[in-house]
Amino acid sequence: MSVPLRLEDYALLGDTHTAALVGYDGSIDWLCVPRFDSDACFAALLGRPEHGRWLLAPNDRARPLARRYRGDSLVLETEYAGAEGRARVIDCMPVHTPTDGPGGNGQPTVIRIVEGLQGRVRFHSRLRPRFDYGLTPPWLRPEGRRVRAYAGPDVLVIDSDTDLTVRDGECTADFSVRAGDRVGFRMAWRGPRDEEPGPFDTAEAVGTAGDTERWWQTWADRCTYTGEYRDAVVRSLVTLKALSYSPSGGIVAAPTTSLPEQLGGVRNWDYRYCWLRDATFTLLTLLDAGYEREAVAWREWLLRALAGDPRRMHILYGIEGERLLTEAELDWLPGYEHSRPVRIGNAASGQLQLDVHGELMDALHQARVRGIPPDQDAWRVQQVLMDFLESHWRDPDNGIWEMRGPRRDFTHSKVMAWVAADRAVRAVEEFGLDGPADRWRRLRHEIHRDVCAYGYDTERETFTQYYGSTTLDASLLLIPSVGFLPADDPRMKGTVAAVERELLEEGFVQRYTMGPQTAAVDGLPTGEGVFLPCTFWLADNYILQGRRQEGRELFERLLAVRNDLGLLSEEYDTGHRRLIGNFPQALSHIPLVDTAQNLSSEQGPAQRRSGAGRSAAVSPRASARRPS
Repeated sequence: MSVPLRLEDYALLGDTHTAALVGYDGSIDWLCVPRFDSDACFAALLGRPEHGRWLLAPNDRARPLARRYRGDSLVLETEYAGAEGRARVIDCMPVHTPTDGPGGNGQPTVIRIVEGLQGRVRFHSRLRPRFDYGLTPPWLRPEGRRVRAYAGPDVLVIDSDTDLTVRDGECTADFSVRAGDRVGFRMAWRGPRDEEPGPFDTAEAVGTAGDTERWWQTWADRCTYTGEYRDAVVRSLVTLKALSYSPSGGIVAAPTTSLPEQLGGVRNWDYRYCWLRDATFTLLTLLDAGYEREAVAWREWLLRALAGDPRRMHILYGIEGERLLTEAELDWLPGYEHSRPVRIGNAASGQLQLDVHGELMDALHQARVRGIPPDQDAWRVQQVLMDFLESHWRDPDNGIWEMRGPRRDFTHSKVMAWVAADRAVRAVEEFGLDGPADRWRRLRHEIHRDVCAYGYDTERETFTQYYGSTTLDASLLLIPSVGFLPADDPRMKGTVAAVERELLEEGFVQRYTMGPQTAAVDGLPTGEGVFLPCTFWLADNYILQGRRQEGRELFERLLAVRNDLGLLSEEYDTGHRRLIGNFPQALSHIPLVDTAQNLSSEQGPAQRRSGAGRSAAVSPRASARRPS
């Protein structure tokens, strides 16, 4: 049995509709068509080769020498060297946005081109499609150098300018390339009534790869960041763009499901959806980097997702705003490195998470601050959300980490309820919008007093995970950046010191205290990697506190765990020295961009979002209601 690749060994291909992961060994092990959240036709990432993959690699023990993206694009080149010569494989997915980009037929397509560089290299292509996440073998119908794979509503059309052989549910090809030779392949998905792709020609495929490279480079050139970390910032922005679904403007958290937060563990979730919590992070990152068009599209997606009754807001939605994301387990897949269960859908969509209201209010406020034209529908949505929050901010909830244990008074959730009230007040004060500002000011003050009284441990001098607890939570590191307290407030300095004492593991930050009480809080067995976004948040606190050199050192430690192509997952296993969790992860690449800008400017995203310390400090011994 083959040893599974590490996540670091994968590259991302994408077309702003869906994405594929291709390994260093030349195998595409993950692809969902036609959308990010569609069923996978290649699911070997979560199982074995028989669950679907497309291997294109030398068959004479040639080894991969190096790989790279062309410029700032998602066109991948992998070079191989063998006993008789050298060759290169070019992989890409042509972009088909609604208004621009090559390959505008709307059909997800993978192009693979083999180029001979020196001597002779023999290659083998083995394409094994399996629909329904590896469950359903299609009917393969050969017609010369075109093969069609049929399974219900799905059709894959496979073309090449070399001979294709169909046998035992696979489409294979064996060929050699010498210096100057090119052999191309194309695989396109189409629906049952879609038009067939046109004839295939390798020269045309080479041109399409060039067009795709230019499309991505043109997009990347719009980045306004010019600091010392530009390469890392642009690669992260390109990754975020690749995780966007261009027809709707939604951005998925990751293109994968069930990549484990602990190898062999059960913390395996489907991240192919859009989280409202990421709204502010995403919007600010795009705006600060010069991508107003994408930020506007993201805001419009938010408003469509909340259409109907915003009081029934979900914490996450499908990429077109779908609400029913029923969670199910795929028992035929053994999971990545035997990490089971493999899940699709996400039951967290039905949770109550009060912090999302604050994130949404802040996202729409920041859009106004940054000059995105106002939208009256947005303000009406915000007023409805404030009506809900005024009555429910005291309620226990599931918290930022989607705890599956009992609901609690999570401190971060209350802080974000304060953010919602603060942004509502500022909408009236700074933009002249109509609303009960006096009532919202009283609410803002009441929440602030409550958090400082019951979310703060005066003996340990730190904010705590939930009211009355002694556990820590790295989400508390966001308190300064949202403006609740300045970073140099003694309570925040104490909280940062507590995080350093109790949550740091080999220089990286854990999400929250792991121990005997963990299962009672999150409803799951103990154990996961360190959380990369939280580590960026600690770096931001260092910067805000004037500890810039410490912030820079921590930021560069994070850069060092990216793979060779600049990609990050959600978590990192310090024991095995490897990336874990869904990959690549938007919530890791967003703070990478933000922290780079915080290091490059005295007015970076963290400083601007905080509102320059507008909130008044409240004594940690202030009296407020007792938690129920």
